[in-house]
Amino acid sequence: MEVFFGALAFVVIIIHFAFICFVVAGGILVLRRPRLIWIHLPAAIWGVLIEFAGVTCPLTPLEKWLRSLGGHDVYTGGFIQNYITSIVYPEGLTREIQWVLGALVLIINGVIYWKLYRRYRRDGFHR
Repeated sequence: MEVFFGALAFVVIIIHFAFICFVVAGGILVLRRPRLIWIHLPAAIWGVLIEFAGVTCPLTPLEKWLRSLGGHDVYTGGFIQNYITSIVYPEGLTREIQWVLGALVLIINGVIYWKLYRRYRRDGFHR
């Protein structure tokens, strides 16, 4: 059973990472497929709120729980701090970095949604 739970923890890691990528850059997909706005916009809002509020995404405790059931060490801190920040920011995740990450998500997606809005105003919502 330990292998099973370890594998499930890995699946959660992959889903979590894919979700973060979608939050940050999913607006690009919306430019190609505007109907994805109904999935991406709530995801982006969730990602920004998680960063600004400094709370833990529910996927992090799930992954930690599955890791423990799988007999693996459970890390401290959050997903971004353990997997992403450790690569990009060796000193660790701070509240200031979380604010920057949240602001980057807002800026990136704000630009993309502004372009989408301008296209909608020009051409209508056909795609």
